[in-house]
Amino acid sequence: MSPRRVVVVGYGMAGARFADEVRRRDPAGDLVALTVVGAEAHPAYNRVLLSGVLAGSMPAGAISLHAADWASQAQVDLRTGVSVREIDREARVVTLSDKSSVDYDALVLATGSRAWVPPVDGLRGENGSLAPDVATFRELDDCAAILRQVRPGAPVAVLGGGLLGVEAARGLLGRGCLVTLVHPVGHLMERQLDPGGGAVLARTLTGLGIDVRLGRLAARHVVGDGLELDDGSAVPAELVVVATGVRPETAQAEAAGLVVDRGVVVDDLLRTSDPRVHAIGDCATHPGTQAGLVQPAWDQAAVLADLVTGADPAARYRGTPTVTRLKARGVDLAALGDVHSADSGDVVAVQDSASGRYARVVLTDDRVTGAVVIGLPDAAAAVTQFYDTGAPAPTDRLAMLLGRAPAATSSVDDLPDDAVVCRCNTVTKARLVAARRSGATDLPALAARTRATTGCGSCADTIRDWLA
Repeated sequence: MSPRRVVVVGYGMAGARFADEVRRRDPAGDLVALTVVGAEAHPAYNRVLLSGVLAGSMPAGAISLHAADWASQAQVDLRTGVSVREIDREARVVTLSDKSSVDYDALVLATGSRAWVPPVDGLRGENGSLAPDVATFRELDDCAAILRQVRPGAPVAVLGGGLLGVEAARGLLGRGCLVTLVHPVGHLMERQLDPGGGAVLARTLTGLGIDVRLGRLAARHVVGDGLELDDGSAVPAELVVVATGVRPETAQAEAAGLVVDRGVVVDDLLRTSDPRVHAIGDCATHPGTQAGLVQPAWDQAAVLADLVTGADPAARYRGTPTVTRLKARGVDLAALGDVHSADSGDVVAVQDSASGRYARVVLTDDRVTGAVVIGLPDAAAAVTQFYDTGAPAPTDRLAMLLGRAPAATSSVDDLPDDAVVCRCNTVTKARLVAARRSGATDLPALAARTRATTGCGSCADTIRDWLA
């Protein structure tokens, strides 16, 4: 029997991860003949680490997810630099921009999302393209465009104080730029942080040298001058970096007649309204998923790989717990779960704004269900472990926030196989164990094999202790 033909549209983090998961289950390609189509010309890369590239702490090549020979080694028909022109669901054929076509038995949409540019006068030119001194911050090419224009001592404005905006502002500050961060909401990262945590983050960034303007909208952009805000104030800027959010890339799905509600609507089997077409990552809408995060995409990739290879026909995607780590030098921040609603739980909080330290933890039935931890790395590690494992929180709640409580688990060995140890690269305990068994017995070898510790580095001590 010939292998099942699976075509993946999108060679970003979700598409690349899905291909890897399929080949982990079907190394020889006996079950699945895999074709991956990517519009970008370069290999898939870890978008989570783009802030490191912008800041200059890591080269662009260090965030690649695959080696140059990955496709040939993995027996994947990889087509980069081409886009999809048409999806014919009746004939089950995908037509590409190079006029070639690919037949499929199952189609996986992993088209991701695109940067959203607010309708501010002057951000775009008459032809609809970005003004020459405006750049978005979403892709590797965006980083290159930004770095071509910035120089030490130059004023730069960052529009948007969400996760990407804060990371961009900190990265550009590290390049020696004079950075102003403009955000329309009253506190930073409002999706992940409560007002108290947002205020401490703003104070920390201000202390580092970033001019933070909260509750202000950009009213107008003037090429070469900068921004005019809605209160009449001006922000001089040689470059405006837009990080105001993303929108799911659904044009191809809509053209194919699939049901779209913000993203492509999927069920627990990650099926769209056409059962032969699946969607994963930022382009997909599932009730248990928060858009714009990486972990849901990788969880979905694993479930869908189980289904298309038949490795686990009972696999279902039930949602992903939310964990966010800010990757900005000099700022240690973790946000977990829901901190905005604490009606049914207990809240424990400590705040030392002058030192940039803040923690607010929400507990329900003695389990951590939400938390914001800033400037307290030991507490962040402990709280995250309780959140991940679902273990009962210690009786002494304050000790947990001070990082003095007994850990939910004593070592990596005590974690379940699917527990994520390195969140920047989503490296599970199972992957670490497999790498160590295959000969990666010290930290550099393990990092080279799995990429663990190569992101923010907060997992390095845990993994080092485990290897000892």
